[in-house]
Amino acid sequence: MLSERAQILLKTLVERYIVEGQPVGSRTLSKFSGLELSPASIRNVMADLEDLGLITSPHTSAGRIPTPLGYRLFVDKLITIQPLQQVEIRELQDQLQPDNPTRAVAAASNLLSQLTEFAGVVISPKRRGIPLAQVEFVRLGEKRALLILVTADGDVQNRILITERDHTSAELVEATNFLNQHCVGKTLEEVRNVVYQDLRNLQSNISALMNVAVEAGSQAMAEQAVPMVISGESNLLRVDDLSGNVERLRQLFRVFEDKTALLQLLDHGNRAAGVQIFIGQEAGISPLDECSVVTAPYKVNGQIVGTLGVIGPTRMAYERIIPIVDITARLLSSALSH
Repeated sequence: MLSERAQILLKTLVERYIVEGQPVGSRTLSKFSGLELSPASIRNVMADLEDLGLITSPHTSAGRIPTPLGYRLFVDKLITIQPLQQVEIRELQDQLQPDNPTRAVAAASNLLSQLTEFAGVVISPKRRGIPLAQVEFVRLGEKRALLILVTADGDVQNRILITERDHTSAELVEATNFLNQHCVGKTLEEVRNVVYQDLRNLQSNISALMNVAVEAGSQAMAEQAVPMVISGESNLLRVDDLSGNVERLRQLFRVFEDKTALLQLLDHGNRAAGVQIFIGQEAGISPLDECSVVTAPYKVNGQIVGTLGVIGPTRMAYERIIPIVDITARLLSSALSH
């Protein structure tokens, strides 16, 4: 329970440190806080905040900087969000076109990186459970056919099939008609069951083709399911707060390369109602101890399917990063739902 003036001074200190990157002294606090307090009164409040573990004083300076606990109180209670301008929202919307889910996810990751100048990350929607919208076979030559799968979310997968025997165009049309009649609106898992149960009703000369098609389609979807897209990792090399520790940067980039720990962290975002912030050790990943991760879930037709976020230093402009992450999640949800 902080007094009003203690809250104002803490808020001012965090904001000035984020902007300037230097320990904040009582003279700066007096100038920017709007409080008519003597330097001695400000120092007394600073001492109290330091005793509470909200700020700390580097040994090289008389000024103070926020601790992770101070940042936490700031983002939870004191922050003044800077909403995005309508022109910025429209620009985001224009770049998140719903023509293809894979491209939309990649675009979201790139946008987060460009807008924040940190690393943008998006967990891709799981490909399981996406129903088919259209299936087609195209004859390519002797014993070769092209399988085209279009899913309900607009994704298109092509697969070249090598068959045991040559199939005529009429046979490929028959197989196409069967799959579109019996399998559109079903997932590939459900299609497999349908095909296996009804193969006895098909002519034997296309039974093998149907088997090959279903297995190839399942494999294509699995290969397409990139679990995570990360953009702008190199931006972190230019962040003063991180670039001075080369070993920590190496560890951080190993986290990006392995992805497992990040996937587990961002998976927590699927359980959040909106923006979630992990500051320093809250992430539970040692190389991120000097970083913050701002995440938000995104949806397809009202159902949460993934999480996106920004990874940067703890000294980041939270008042701007939070709305960027929030709006990007909302716009990606809209794009994927249409």
